[in-house]
Amino acid sequence: MISQHSLRPNPGSRKRSRSLGRGDSSGHGSFSGHGGKGQTARSGGNIKAGFEGGQTPLIRRLPKLKGFKNPNRLPYQTVNVESFNDFEDGSTVDIVVLYENRLISRKNRPVKILGNGELTKKLTIKADACSVSAKQKIEAKGGEVLLPTLPATKAPGKIKQDV
Repeated sequence: MISQHSLRPNPGSRKRSRSLGRGDSSGHGSFSGHGGKGQTARSGGNIKAGFEGGQTPLIRRLPKLKGFKNPNRLPYQTVNVESFNDFEDGSTVDIVVLYENRLISRKNRPVKILGNGELTKKLTIKADACSVSAKQKIEAKGGEVLLPTLPATKAPGKIKQDV
């Protein structure tokens, strides 16, 4: 039966506070855990982060970084038009087919078709983006490029694939 007089805190949950300034034999005498003399031993004596005692701080010794790296950049996987010559005439090529044929390394990243090389087959290609020259070469052979229709606010490639 649990009663009020038998309740105890969990072991280790209540820690005894240090008794400071009670002589050297207590282990917390002399400077009472404040170290030696000086600014840091005083009440309210704190040093701002990065201060090195008057020496030029590291943050000012290092050169300034130049340029800009866009954190929202989309890492497209690129496939050239000449790679599609291995597929059968009239077939449909999408991200799954490209992955199975090892033309791309990941299924969850957007794919862009580039116009390097010549195309000899009529294909229907589904991709996230396509260069103008690649689209012209595919359509010149009677094929078509299917790109996702996105709202103006969404960037291409931010759509999750069902693959």
